[in-house]
Amino acid sequence: MSLWNIISHMPPEEFSGLFTEFPRSLRCLLADWLENQPWEFINGSDAFCTSMASGMLSAMLEKLRSAAGSDGQQCQILQQVSSIENAYRRDPLRLVAVLKAILEGEKAAVLKRDHHLPLSFHRRQEELKFSLGLQRLQHHVREIQALRDSPAASLQLNVREPQLKTDTKPPESELPTLILEAVKELEAAKQQVLKRIQIWKRQQQLAGNGALFEENLAPLQKRCESLVEVYFQLHQQVMAASAELGAEVLPRLLERFNEVLSSLVKSSFLVEKQPPQVLKTQTKFQASVRFLLGPQLLKASAKPYMVRADMVTEKQARELALSTYSNTLSESTGEIMHNVVALETNPTSGTCCANFKNVLLKKIKRCERKGSESVTEEKCAVLFSTTVAVTPSNLSVHLQVLSLPIVVIVHGNQDNNAKATVLWDNAFSEIDRVPFVVAERVPWEKMCDTLNLKFMAEVQTTKGLLKEHYFFLAQKIFNDHSASLEDFQSRSVSWAQFNKEILPGRGFTFWQWFDGVLDLTKRCLKSYWSDRLIIGFISKQYVCKLLSTEPDGTFLLRFSDSEIGGVTIAHVIRGKDGSSQVENIQPFSAKDLSIRSLGDRIRDLGQLRNLYPNTPKDQAFGSHYNKEQTGKDGRGYVSTAIKMTVESERDQQPQSTAGGPPEAPQAQMFSLPVLQPELHPESLQSVLSPICPPAPFCPQPVPTGYPAGESDINMMVSDNLRSSFPSTSPMLSPSLVVDPALPRCQDLAFRNPLHFMPNQYMMGEASQLLSGGPSPEPQDEEMPELTLFTPMVDPPLQSSPRWMPPSMDLPPGSDFDQFLQEMSLEGPALCPPFTPSLQRSRYPSPNASSWGLGESRWDDSIRPGHA
Repeated sequence: MSLWNIISHMPPEEFSGLFTEFPRSLRCLLADWLENQPWEFINGSDAFCTSMASGMLSAMLEKLRSAAGSDGQQCQILQQVSSIENAYRRDPLRLVAVLKAILEGEKAAVLKRDHHLPLSFHRRQEELKFSLGLQRLQHHVREIQALRDSPAASLQLNVREPQLKTDTKPPESELPTLILEAVKELEAAKQQVLKRIQIWKRQQQLAGNGALFEENLAPLQKRCESLVEVYFQLHQQVMAASAELGAEVLPRLLERFNEVLSSLVKSSFLVEKQPPQVLKTQTKFQASVRFLLGPQLLKASAKPYMVRADMVTEKQARELALSTYSNTLSESTGEIMHNVVALETNPTSGTCCANFKNVLLKKIKRCERKGSESVTEEKCAVLFSTTVAVTPSNLSVHLQVLSLPIVVIVHGNQDNNAKATVLWDNAFSEIDRVPFVVAERVPWEKMCDTLNLKFMAEVQTTKGLLKEHYFFLAQKIFNDHSASLEDFQSRSVSWAQFNKEILPGRGFTFWQWFDGVLDLTKRCLKSYWSDRLIIGFISKQYVCKLLSTEPDGTFLLRFSDSEIGGVTIAHVIRGKDGSSQVENIQPFSAKDLSIRSLGDRIRDLGQLRNLYPNTPKDQAFGSHYNKEQTGKDGRGYVSTAIKMTVESERDQQPQSTAGGPPEAPQAQMFSLPVLQPELHPESLQSVLSPICPPAPFCPQPVPTGYPAGESDINMMVSDNLRSSFPSTSPMLSPSLVVDPALPRCQDLAFRNPLHFMPNQYMMGEASQLLSGGPSPEPQDEEMPELTLFTPMVDPPLQSSPRWMPPSMDLPPGSDFDQFLQEMSLEGPALCPPFTPSLQRSRYPSPNASSWGLGESRWDDSIRPGHA
């Protein structure tokens, strides 16, 4: 957005004092054109400034006459244009001062209202400043050339003030002064280019967190090439004037010239495409480097220049940076395959690049860590290096550039904590820092901006976080429910609070919980969030306060506070005695929502009527409902439908008086029906003993503090088909299930006929990985041979265990040994001994058989790296 777009919507009275010497009507006609001219950077009254001011006056008059032709008040505008021309033609620098004052006043008004100027305005101003500096430099080269070629004729050119011709210096003393002034401006232009390169690098790093980024390097390459072209012109003039400069001045000037060229050449070697910042060993990745001055400076060679990629530690990166990349790398900290690529120039596109397409980090050598630092806090980088010869002096230059910080992992469950390290470094590092120093504490306001940027980028939505969401997140990370929103804005948050300290009463850190929300929203809830149907970041206590006075059936959606990657429905129910209560349905994971979408689940629940505050649920979620199939399909099969029900404890029947567990609902097993012979309990006693182990190995139900309820998925099928199947359980008949004489496991996840391995069952909400592995399979020599049960083959597992997501593969060979070693170094937070948790969740536990998958959140709610 331009400055004029903002000014045109502000009251004209605020700018009445600015237009005493320049009509506001002409300012409106000029609009954006006025701020796209370098009025602000024309300082001085020399020949160059006068020439630039005169040219800008002519361009402005032409622009106004062109705009007047399409305006209804053409005659009046032409009169104003004529008066402007008469007033400033003889003194164009006065016009520059007037328009500079107008622009300064407009900027001050915008800053007073918005406290900042548009980013595009700053970028355009920086471009204008560099362009004007380059033109000034070219003007000085022409002055030097004219002074050397014809000293007598150049007297008129070098006069600083036309009225002071008699005070000009003789040509012999003017030439060294002009050359020194030109070299000084060359160094200033070089600093502008280097600063612009640093800004590009910083924007590239912020893009790793989701910020917008202009990747195109063509404008930056053009800027570098233009400056180098002027550099060679000036260098040629200096060498030609070596006799006039003398033996003392010339060496110092040449040294300054060499430093300018060396800085430009080395700084123009950039990583155009960064390697992944979370890099797993034995995984291929891509990267590319670009030499901006390559097409202009690279000397033709019979053999192509080769670029090498090596892994370096933070310590090695710091040593290279402190030596301004003049030293060479002594030893690589990791073994990289396919790490040498040719540096190729493409004449068509005018680029010089080295593309690494199939690079693979085979292994990594860890360095000593400080204090409590874990392997996922250890930062490395890829060093790209080459040696080239540049024209015209055939100078050999060693080019080196570091990638952004990389966290190397050997197993997928380290990914979450590694992403936290990368996010913090990308967000809070400074430009041109010592690698890879970053602040340990940052203002909470900056953290809010980072979380919002990451959320919008990951979910790919334009709807960001609101101040109410920030308030909830602040309460969570600071564990403070008494402070106000304004109090949190003045606080700072530490790295330990972000991803080292476990949240009170939980088994995970703040980032692990927030990343779970990101993943769930990205995979299943993007459209709901974009339609603002999910409040999401709100505490359970505040939900009760909001819904306590609402009518029966009012509900809202929020992210689970006690589970990673879960969304729950809080709704108002009213019992038979007329009392109201807010209940929270057990959270749905991404796995749950992949089976039946959130919109369809809300449609299934008749007790949900209005989305808070008072939107009918069909009106709010109607566009998210999936069309239900009815009747027979094309092959003549009767269609089925999956429905969800929630039973409150107000409606549940008391348990059996015999003391045994209630009979499992038969319609809840979501599985293909299997016909099987009738079995007798006494014949299966020896079979069930290894399947359902004694009580110490079976997780026991615990009181939750929530109304006991169950979230079931029922397979709905036509009534005339139900009689075809005597039992909906594919494994056991109903009479066997409810027989109290059998040893019985309290957790339905263990009723499937799998060989029980104690180390394979993991308690709690956090992902755990035990280095001991599963215990040996129990052997039973007297097990009767039955045709009902097919032999179970233990390895390989067809589905991932609880502590490993489905997408995670075990690292091969030595990498797995290295991973187990790193797990032992992480301390008890990542690899505790196996002890049953006292409490799994504060939500009512669902009937596991309703999914036919064991536990309802067997894998997707357990995210890697969450302890």
